[in-house]
Amino acid sequence: MKTPKLSIGVLVFPGITQLDATAPCEIFSSLPDVDLLLVGRDRAAVTTEWGLAFQPSATFDEPLELDVVCVPGGTGVNQLMEDDACLDFLHRQAERARYVTSVCTGALVLGAAGLLRGYRATTHWLSLEFLESFGALAVDERVVVDRNRVTGGGVTAGIDLALTVVAQVWGPSVAEKTQLHVEYSPSPPFASGSPRTARAEIVDAVRAEALERMETRRRIVARAAGRLARPSS
Repeated sequence: MKTPKLSIGVLVFPGITQLDATAPCEIFSSLPDVDLLLVGRDRAAVTTEWGLAFQPSATFDEPLELDVVCVPGGTGVNQLMEDDACLDFLHRQAERARYVTSVCTGALVLGAAGLLRGYRATTHWLSLEFLESFGALAVDERVVVDRNRVTGGGVTAGIDLALTVVAQVWGPSVAEKTQLHVEYSPSPPFASGSPRTARAEIVDAVRAEALERMETRRRIVARAAGRLARPSS
């Protein structure tokens, strides 16, 4: 079977969660005939939530023709949900891309671009409720595939998302070999990686710590969804 040639663009932006981007990049970059681009508003370095710098290799206004678009999450998605340049870029790319994907709260940006209306989708558990504001059907799963939309849950789900895309494009055996190369065999020290398995007091504590951030995001989601609902002139 001939190896497909794929152009993959991963968005990078100020306030991105580092692992949301680097987890899928690690999986995708190990494959043959992949052109992996970090796409930003411009080519200036952007800083993650915790200070790591990413250097974009392409920009929103370049004539890119991406086969796979991947939007990571992070605190910076609050700004992206109201960033016309970013939303227009995603809308253009989605018209021809084979797969439109997101990790964590990157799904909210896809939603704000109007790309999840009528699709099943997932995101970080704290933000799952916001997907319905964009016309998506929120699903509490690690990875959700609906036609050519592939969305992943919080942060570490970026590995699962990328392996899912690899399996769809190159086949399950290539995905399995890739998983083995990176020795992805999770065995976490605690059963607190999901609100379904974490102790109730841990879930309550995380919700309390995130309360102010979530209220801010709720207001931004409402504005972004309202803009999306208005007819274009």
